[in-house]
Amino acid sequence: MAYNSKDSYPRPDFVHGNHRWTPLNEGWSILFDDEDVGLKEAWHIHGVPDKVAVTSSADASSAEALAQKLAAFPELKEKGFQASKGQSREHVKKPINVPFVFQTPASGVFDKDAHEVLWYERKVVDPREKAEIEAGDRVLTRFGAVDYDVTVWASGYPVGKHRGGHVPFDVDITDALSNAWQTTGKGQLNLVLRIRDSPHDLSQPRGKQYWAPQPESIFYTPSSGIWQPVWLEVVPSARIGDSSAGTMLRSNNITNGLLETRVAVLGRRAGHGYSVEIEGSLHGLSIASKKESLPGDKDYVSVNLSLSLSDEQKSKAPVSLIEAAPFDKAECWRGNLALWSPDYPTLYDLAIRLYDSEGKLVDEVKTYTGFRHLDWNRGDRTFRLNGKPLFQALVLDQGYWPETGLTPPSPESLKIDIELTKKMGFNGCRKHQKVEDPIFLYWADKLGFLVWGEMANAYEFNEDYAERFSQEWLEAVKRDISHPSVVTWTPVNESWAYPDLKNNVDQRNHIRSLYYITKTLDPTRPINDNCGWEHVITDLSTFHDYADAPDLSKTCASLEGILGKKLGGRDFFVGPISLEDGRTDAGTKHREGAPVICSEFGGVNIAPAKDSEKGERDWGYTTASDPKDLLKRFEALLRAVVEGGHICGFVYTQLSDIEQEVNGLYSFDRREKIPAAEVRKIVEAAKKIYYDSLPKET
Repeated sequence: MAYNSKDSYPRPDFVHGNHRWTPLNEGWSILFDDEDVGLKEAWHIHGVPDKVAVTSSADASSAEALAQKLAAFPELKEKGFQASKGQSREHVKKPINVPFVFQTPASGVFDKDAHEVLWYERKVVDPREKAEIEAGDRVLTRFGAVDYDVTVWASGYPVGKHRGGHVPFDVDITDALSNAWQTTGKGQLNLVLRIRDSPHDLSQPRGKQYWAPQPESIFYTPSSGIWQPVWLEVVPSARIGDSSAGTMLRSNNITNGLLETRVAVLGRRAGHGYSVEIEGSLHGLSIASKKESLPGDKDYVSVNLSLSLSDEQKSKAPVSLIEAAPFDKAECWRGNLALWSPDYPTLYDLAIRLYDSEGKLVDEVKTYTGFRHLDWNRGDRTFRLNGKPLFQALVLDQGYWPETGLTPPSPESLKIDIELTKKMGFNGCRKHQKVEDPIFLYWADKLGFLVWGEMANAYEFNEDYAERFSQEWLEAVKRDISHPSVVTWTPVNESWAYPDLKNNVDQRNHIRSLYYITKTLDPTRPINDNCGWEHVITDLSTFHDYADAPDLSKTCASLEGILGKKLGGRDFFVGPISLEDGRTDAGTKHREGAPVICSEFGGVNIAPAKDSEKGERDWGYTTASDPKDLLKRFEALLRAVVEGGHICGFVYTQLSDIEQEVNGLYSFDRREKIPAAEVRKIVEAAKKIYYDSLPKET
């Protein structure tokens, strides 16, 4: 199966107009290095061999012992990959369809065994033209995501390394290409990756990737190696950096219509002057532009640009703008500023240009922004978008597909999932235990779709985990910080990796550190610190409850019921604890008037028909007898959440079936299990119950 991306730039949200790019998803091979001999035998220098002999001598019990560290899921402790002892075998280098991981059918490998060390290899040819080489343009190999710890060589030349399986990175192969030209007369390299992804290290962020060969419960097939697109890109030596490099577009000031930006410049030469210009337009109508010089002591510049239309500009608005954002719709405009919302996702197009000291255009980026303001602090339990109450009717979206695992079958698949969700009346999703491909957020911005940003969690707390998670979480936030569709940050789910928040101040402090560093980077969005229960420091009071409708209704009928004990007797908020040095950790409690959101509930599956087969591991939290019963239960669950009048949003579990967890509204291959139109009626009715309950002045 080929990943069709030849005509689709992997980052449509941030396109360099003068950069040429080439997809690198084809031509890769993979070899498993189960005994980790590749470095010793210098595969990175001499090339990856065609095969390697393996004699398994690992003690199977050691893998099980590692898996048993999992405290959050005691029923799964005994699970784990088991190594065969004393059996000689051979691994053969095979072609692999990137960006699909070897555990999936789409990869062409489809190997479900545990392989901790992987070697990828392919040839790369210098894509630059002669003039680009003479101009000093650089060549980057860009990776969307590689799970987990990767080192990259180009014909034996070390070009970079990265740790973190869910965020992008790039390596500069220009110097290796120059060496190849000088020594061989050809601009060709052998690109080699050594990737280490432990199946058993539970302090490694892994999300829903299971640590055993057979997925079960709420865990799924693991995903090792390259799982998002790879491409070559020719870039000028001095260039505009993307959000991962520090560029930020902040457009929450809807009162003054002010776009606040921080534009990072990479590769600037000391003693050389540069300037950055930003131009904003709306449906082809140029609104404003501003130019600022890059400070001599910084690699970034702040440019603030007012993008409210003048009356004259508004009078010249093109028909496409008037149709997309009617002037008589109050929710579309704040004065002469066009607003972004799920119903009217109006975006301003931005051109960011970099000039040298002589005024020559060096680099240009085409991107966009959407003006919208979030407010969760008025003390009336309301979450507001652009000053108006917003009921978030979200679905849990875990981003798995039958043949391709965590990787979408194609870029279009991400758009389709959003369209399927909106078809059922939901206005967004909680993207669960995954940092999704940036194309998903591009379409969320374009189509008007709310997203809660989340990271893949680990399952064991120690110093390694704290360092790993903090690093990767910050990289995830930076990557997605400029997307208007992202409305909440959720670093942790259900105390995963924090098994003793009730008594352990170190675990609490790490969650606090995540909250404060996220708030420092982005004060414009709420932070849901530990989704579900045992909140340490949070802007939203979120909880999970998979009870059936009658019990859920009783819980949601009062704030006291909502804030009561959760699954396994866990507290909603952590309480005070006495420390050994005599101090007290005060814990926390519900902030009066804070928004309350049921951020997981539902999870209903359908009992198989008598003449159909049921998978041995298929399950849901509760079971409906048939599609009609599922629809009836779905309606009862939604009404149970909203009718009590205390909740301003929900997250229904879940969008689609995933492997053995068959409690989706769609099947794993995205077929309707119940009519989307009927689901939409129920979701819209739930929203109406909420909006009808609001005081008239809000």
